[in-house]
Amino acid sequence: MSKAIETATFGGGCFWCIDAAFRRVKGVTHVSSGYTGGETTDPTYKQICTGLTGHAEVVNIEFDSSQISFETLLAMFFTLHDATQLNRQGNDVGTQYRSVVYYHNTEQQTQTTDYIAKLQSQIREKIVTEVSPATTYYPAEQYHQDYYNENPEQRYCSLLIAPKLQKFAKDYKAFLIS
Repeated sequence: MSKAIETATFGGGCFWCIDAAFRRVKGVTHVSSGYTGGETTDPTYKQICTGLTGHAEVVNIEFDSSQISFETLLAMFFTLHDATQLNRQGNDVGTQYRSVVYYHNTEQQTQTTDYIAKLQSQIREKIVTEVSPATTYYPAEQYHQDYYNENPEQRYCSLLIAPKLQKFAKDYKAFLIS
């Protein structure tokens, strides 16, 4: 099979956790934490944290679709966060932490809405994940890139991200880089 590099963009709270998980997935060729969906050109983390720019913290994922499907990445994304929490994930509160899938084509849009409908039929709480067309993506500052792997002893990483990654590794062992 030939390489078919595609992009997926997911927002599920703080981008550090989503970033750390997808860096471990076979077929993912590049992961970048950043911002999208807002009005400010080239926003900074400080601006994003105000909640006034309209941006979400997201992870931009480049993947080889001959090795892993968008649907599999989507399933992984929905296990990494709580899609029923509006504008928050745990203690991270604000519109910048919203659950969102930014689709890059109509196929991704359809797969996302179908997946959400299937998931919604299995749970009582309302899924609040936004499904929107991809807009300009701005990479976050360098210190946010691969944050977990660079700072595993940092309290947020050890208390919140590490347990999620352990569960993720158990659930998706066959898809992870050895």
